[in-house]
Amino acid sequence: MTSKQRFLTTLAGGRPDRLPVTTHWVPGYFLQNVVQLAEQDFYDRFGLDPILYLAPHLPDPALGQYHDPDQGPIGFLESRRVASDQWRVRSEKISGRQYPATRWSFVTPKGTLSMVLESDRYSAWVVEPLVKERRDIDLIGEFCTAPLCDVATVNRAAEQFGERGLVRSYVCCFDIFGQPGTWQDATCLAGTEEMIMATFDDPAWVHEFLGILQRRKKTYLDSMAGARFDLLELGGGSASSSVISPKIFDEFVAPYDAELIRIAHRRGQRIAYHTCGGMMPLLERIAAMKPDAMETFTPPAMGGDTDLAEARRRIPRDICMIGGFDQYHHFVGCSPEETRREVRRCFDEAGRDGGYILCPSDQFFAADTRLLEAFADEARHCTYEENAVPA
Repeated sequence: MTSKQRFLTTLAGGRPDRLPVTTHWVPGYFLQNVVQLAEQDFYDRFGLDPILYLAPHLPDPALGQYHDPDQGPIGFLESRRVASDQWRVRSEKISGRQYPATRWSFVTPKGTLSMVLESDRYSAWVVEPLVKERRDIDLIGEFCTAPLCDVATVNRAAEQFGERGLVRSYVCCFDIFGQPGTWQDATCLAGTEEMIMATFDDPAWVHEFLGILQRRKKTYLDSMAGARFDLLELGGGSASSSVISPKIFDEFVAPYDAELIRIAHRRGQRIAYHTCGGMMPLLERIAAMKPDAMETFTPPAMGGDTDLAEARRRIPRDICMIGGFDQYHHFVGCSPEETRREVRRCFDEAGRDGGYILCPSDQFFAADTRLLEAFADEARHCTYEENAVPA
């Protein structure tokens, strides 16, 4: 099988020629400073099944939208921003801080919203949220632009990528800093603790905010008919059971993201629901939203709670599982034999009957190249019984 055939067979719940093995995505820091490889060369160097990530956005000229002329170079997994005369993004560097900091301002006719991000060589984080007062969301609801999918660019890239591997993207996030899921996007803009407390203090406001963010994502998904993506990511860590209760998930996460999944399916797209952190109390709830795949199945040694074998028993067979590998303890600080045993554990617990893609539980910033080689090589030796009936 080609890598693409292997991925698609597995996403359909079947058994390919061998266990698919890949990574969620590889941070630019790791590519540039550790292995010194381009993204696609990384997959080839270590014998992994390749993934092409892209997220090309288009403005809607009928609504007076255009690509943001002030946006700088487009980074990895970053999209071209969509601006209008009523929604412009400005940035200003802030000096005198421990970490590099930038104030991002969103300028509208009725006021300006701003947030501050800090970053290091690995990641970025919010130190001042965009939504500081409850009615700040009115400016987002009235003026924020919604991107459209650049279907032609996606399809040209998919045609060129061919059978090499999976073409993957994500449901649009809020500009500058956000996550694909609706609740998850809101926590990036208003703060996780603030959103949790608001579910008790002002649930009507929470639903109003989520509705504003969801409409933007619905516009994007509605534009995706014909786009040759193989998988889109939805979700994010702030809806894990490490952060919120099942009750909050039921009221403020599932109704919004389940609708997005339905729209994606109507537009011919598959969805992987991403939950970094605790998952076990939420497994059936996530499955009930009917994604095509679930990830990341973070193990207890990494701060999660996943029992892979139990998860496979509880998740319907038509939902693919992605992840479960402990990269913190088996990409560094162990022997190749220990890495191989971790691969076999994942395969034995979740992959014996197909419908499982071996992948680290989200990203990583350090890895011993010998252990990456052992990870991929052992996975290539994980095969299925010849007389097994496809799921």
